[in-house]
Amino acid sequence: MKRYVSDQELVHEFMQGNHRAMDTLLERHKRKIYGYIKHLVKDATLAEDLFQDTFVKVIRSLRQGSYHDDGKFIAWVMRIAHNLVIDHFRREKNYKEVSNEQGEYDLFNNMKYSQETVDITWAREQISKDVKQLIQQLPEEQKNIVIMRLYLDMSFKEIAEHTEVSINTALGRMRYAIINMRKMMEEKQMSLTLQ
Repeated sequence: MKRYVSDQELVHEFMQGNHRAMDTLLERHKRKIYGYIKHLVKDATLAEDLFQDTFVKVIRSLRQGSYHDDGKFIAWVMRIAHNLVIDHFRREKNYKEVSNEQGEYDLFNNMKYSQETVDITWAREQISKDVKQLIQQLPEEQKNIVIMRLYLDMSFKEIAEHTEVSINTALGRMRYAIINMRKMMEEKQMSLTLQ
């Protein structure tokens, strides 16, 4: 019976020049990492690109010696994948909000609104744009938390793990983000309600 080789052993072998070790790691974790990325971006082609970018970055980081083996290789790779997804959404700046048929997340996609008037649809789109503008003006740490919570549909536990902070810190940043967004709304005399 073939002996199971741990991720740590494979990482060590790869760093010693055994390139097949990376193939084994890739094969072992591809489904989980690709599935996670696809769940976030809702697009198979984009997910494949980001998956490849993730492993390019993993290989580069290993070669540069910037991975410190603490027995959490997969968590480290998932964090790289997550950060690449965040970077992708940041570059896009316009967080997409389309219907579920296209697989993207819409804060307002609800059956009770399916027969709404053009005016209400326009108002919803305007509110969504206003929210995005407010998010862009938040401090970076708060902005990331809001994006992960609202647009990537992550739990605070997942957010805490990916940002390497406690759940209380993640909750606190979200709270401050909401307070800051309210202040900005008051200063700009914005209303984010349908009237």
